[in-house]
Amino acid sequence: MRLSVAVLLLGLLLAGSPASLRADAYDPLAVDTNFLATPHNYTVHDAARDRDIPVLIYIPAATNPAPIVIFSHGLGGTRYGSPFLGRHWAARGYVTVYVQHPGSDDSVWKDLPVEDRLAAMQKAASIDNFLLRVRDVPAVIDQLERWNVTPDHPLAGRLDLKKIGMSGHSFGAVTTEALGGETLPISGRALTDTRVSAALVLSPSMPSSGNGERAFGNVTIPWFLMTGTLDNAPIGHATVASRREVYKYLKGAPKYELVLNRAEHSVFTDNSLPGEHEPRNPNHHRVILALSTAFWDAYLKRDPAALTWLQGSAPRAIMESGDQWQLQDH
Repeated sequence: MRLSVAVLLLGLLLAGSPASLRADAYDPLAVDTNFLATPHNYTVHDAARDRDIPVLIYIPAATNPAPIVIFSHGLGGTRYGSPFLGRHWAARGYVTVYVQHPGSDDSVWKDLPVEDRLAAMQKAASIDNFLLRVRDVPAVIDQLERWNVTPDHPLAGRLDLKKIGMSGHSFGAVTTEALGGETLPISGRALTDTRVSAALVLSPSMPSSGNGERAFGNVTIPWFLMTGTLDNAPIGHATVASRREVYKYLKGAPKYELVLNRAEHSVFTDNSLPGEHEPRNPNHHRVILALSTAFWDAYLKRDPAALTWLQGSAPRAIMESGDQWQLQDH
């Protein structure tokens, strides 16, 4: 009799708390250890601008249509940067597309003497290159749409083009902000791509005008901002304080912010940058992978267990004591 009552009470308890159970079962770090995401190189030709855009694509194991995450590298980077993100996201079921932006990629510095590289990089951080970058991404999405219906193409039928996330680091974060709904004082140019339904901004930046209300007050899709307490870059005027300002101006959609303790600008890449001296903390990548994956799962796959995990106590449990975390679900 006592056993029957106990079983009944347990059953009632489980039936009454499905959300917590799903959150307990959900693990954004879990992957099939037998799967290794193999990157594929392609070139997107934007005929309107006569511009070739190299892309590196990580394809998941499942053959059903998968959500897409697009990644934009930082100034002087390439499509080969930050592979730890692409491999994990692909293992979690996302087609991950790394876009390389000619004019602000490694071509800026790689053939120059070391003493000339910083000046070349500063020159490449221009409004012209920003506009090139922002137009690269819609061109890539257009090509993904074509590949998805091209018989015998490796991506044919593999893309869920109604579920696209945009991400980027540093100059790629600026690119992501523009495509993800930032209002820019550039007359006559529509920069937001409405096909993007969630944005992960790694090392965010305030607009040069300093008007965050105008820039971010009308964002309508979920944004996740990640930075570090030592996230200073040698080019540009962004500081940790200014990076953190972006969060407060986001008002119309769910927003999240992670600040990793003693993380430098390179925390979102696989290697330290010149001039950085802080020892790299392996837990930083673990937190980045877990929280970014839960964000994509919640807002691209619409997984309620992922949303429960992201908005509960689980993120704090994998962070270290100095890490900072806040969210607001509008």
